[in-house]
Amino acid sequence: MDKNETANLIKALQEGVVTVTFEKINGGGTRVMPCTISESILEDNGIKVGVKAIDASSDHIAAWAVDKEAWRSFRLDTVTGWVIGIQKDAVA
Repeated sequence: MDKNETANLIKALQEGVVTVTFEKINGGGTRVMPCTISESILEDNGIKVGVKAIDASSDHIAAWAVDKEAWRSFRLDTVTGWVIGIQKDAVA
């Protein structure tokens, strides 16, 4: 992902839920993860710790995985796509 697309992804994560598709680094296949770093969504779910800043030149992002209700991270060089909102097939 280039810096512009990374910046757009970060902005979308700050504003709401984004479904990110990426390849797991351990060869574990593809992960489709609805996630967020939106302070208001985190607070509404009782999450007290948030992400204050992410630089568009970062190589990974930590985000709250909505489906797992836990913090997860993904490497930007493994992202194959992302869309705003929760995709129906993303939540098991």
